[in-house]
Amino acid sequence: MTDTRIDRRMSKLKQEGRPALVTYLMAGDPDYENSLAIMRGLPKAGSDIIELGMPFSDPMADGPAIQAAGLRALKAGQTLATTLAMAADFRQQDDETPIVLMGYYNPIYIYGVDRFLADAKASGIDGLIVVDLPPEMDEELCIPALKAGINFIRLATPTTDDKRLPKVLENTSGFVYYVSMTGITGSALTDTSKVGAAVARIKGHTDLPVCVGFGVKTAEQARAIGASADGVVVGTAIVNAVANVIGPDGRLTANPAEAVATLVEGLSQGVRRSRLAPAQ
Repeated sequence: MTDTRIDRRMSKLKQEGRPALVTYLMAGDPDYENSLAIMRGLPKAGSDIIELGMPFSDPMADGPAIQAAGLRALKAGQTLATTLAMAADFRQQDDETPIVLMGYYNPIYIYGVDRFLADAKASGIDGLIVVDLPPEMDEELCIPALKAGINFIRLATPTTDDKRLPKVLENTSGFVYYVSMTGITGSALTDTSKVGAAVARIKGHTDLPVCVGFGVKTAEQARAIGASADGVVVGTAIVNAVANVIGPDGRLTANPAEAVATLVEGLSQGVRRSRLAPAQ
């Protein structure tokens, strides 16, 4: 597989000696135009890789905040086709920042795998995280995606033991996403001291970068996780920043792109400080 934007970005950050800040937003939340504005503001705010959520009506692994974001997006008319269109719109101004689509297999299956991969590639998509496709189903999407030049990023969790890990990593590319706790997204953050040991264990099985997510909400947490991980993933905090500017009547009370950019700038500073020696 040829170098992707993800490979190039992770390699560049490794040379710079700092972890990546990976930011998740739900495509189409609160609507297409505002969502695109949020996405366009992320790189300037300090995001290194963008995860674009594909809204789905039955998101079993998502916490309440991301579920609510997905429902808002669906209500506003977001589809898999418009999510790809959003990536293509973003690419008109930014051809460097990697985009990873994250979600469930059902919308892709309905869209048609071959058509989806062709359209995703044409829209500038670099990677996929499909949470409900285990390695045993790699022929469904993972192998075709790799052949199309799109990274297939797999999740590892605290319950993924050393016997299971090689299977999980078998066709993974781009990076490994370590979910630092069991349960749904947006739960309380795990003990950051355990993250280092978990990252080291995964690295014993692969040369791929390891990005850590689930529960990161503050610059301090981002700094702590970035000290041992190759990347820090933030999702629920960003989705909440959008939800917080939506009034009870559904109207915006402030600019969501500005709210998200302010949050991401702080997280970015935390990530950038993660490899600095602590002040004496």
